[in-house]
Amino acid sequence: MGAIAFALLAALCNAVSVLTRHVASTADPDRPTGPRLVGYLLRNPQWLAGWGAQVGAIAFALLAALCNAVSVLTRHVASTADPDRPTGPRLVGYLLRNPQWLLGSAAQVGAFAFQAVALQLGQLSVVQPLLVTELVMALVLRQVFLHQEIAWAAWGGAAAAVAGLAVFIVAAEPRGGHAGPTGGHWTAAVVACAAVAAALIAAARGGSPTRRAALYGLAAGITWALEATFIKSATDDLARAGLSGLFTNWPVYAVAVGGAAGVVIEQAALQSGPLRVSQPLLTITDPIVSIALSVWLFGEYFVVNPGVLAAASAGFLVMCGGVVLLSLTAPATVGGDASPAGDAGTVRDEL
Repeated sequence: MGAIAFALLAALCNAVSVLTRHVASTADPDRPTGPRLVGYLLRNPQWLAGWGAQVGAIAFALLAALCNAVSVLTRHVASTADPDRPTGPRLVGYLLRNPQWLLGSAAQVGAFAFQAVALQLGQLSVVQPLLVTELVMALVLRQVFLHQEIAWAAWGGAAAAVAGLAVFIVAAEPRGGHAGPTGGHWTAAVVACAAVAAALIAAARGGSPTRRAALYGLAAGITWALEATFIKSATDDLARAGLSGLFTNWPVYAVAVGGAAGVVIEQAALQSGPLRVSQPLLTITDPIVSIALSVWLFGEYFVVNPGVLAAASAGFLVMCGGVVLLSLTAPATVGGDASPAGDAGTVRDEL
């Protein structure tokens, strides 16, 4: 019920945003331009309300990233806290009685709800890149709550990731978008993503651990990007037609299937080889594929200016470099006695 309430709130905010900004920008008969238009809009409460709805999309995406970070850290700590290290049914029973693991599971549910709201409020090409901040938030949580020593290089990677992400969003100004891609576009996108992911998984069945981790990481990133499009479409169905529209259309069922596939593939990536390989590839692939799908399926677009696009591309590359540096220099485990720098980060480590 909480996720439904959030989605309904998001649909309301999105409708208010579109209507109020349109009315505000066309209400003045003089149709001011340039600085006069900026001044007019900043004094217009209708435009400010619409702008606030867009800020809400960013806020909910950041909340989703925070919940993801809390979920991963608490569940990992809970699953490794028992010195007997139970397995199988005993592990399940132990975790279900562990308040830290239950908190992590609740945070995971919250992350899904917040992501759904963010995708309903804003563009896919904004929300998915913002989820990269999960890595930075997890780094902060590891120092504040787990009292780990974090290498300066890891903080440098975190700073670069945040700065590059900010430059990308501000410079590219993702905009536009529409609900309800055509059936042909959906079919082509799903088949293309599934085919590439399947090929990567097949290729990952052999080779060195590094090769397998890389290929599984790429496949997981593609799967999570496609899952985000399903979530966005499902929330659009809910906003447009309520619960009956949600459960009589296919996207909500695709969310379930895509989420299960994403968990399985990501787990394979984490277990098959070094996290320093799988983590950055998964984290970077997700927003890249999401941006491509946002243009293909939802008609989102960016500022058409060579200089601006160059700045946005540079920002995205800096973000990717920061993610790689953070992953390579973060502590190798989430235990309190971890060294300042390890072979790999474990921000996305699972049970």
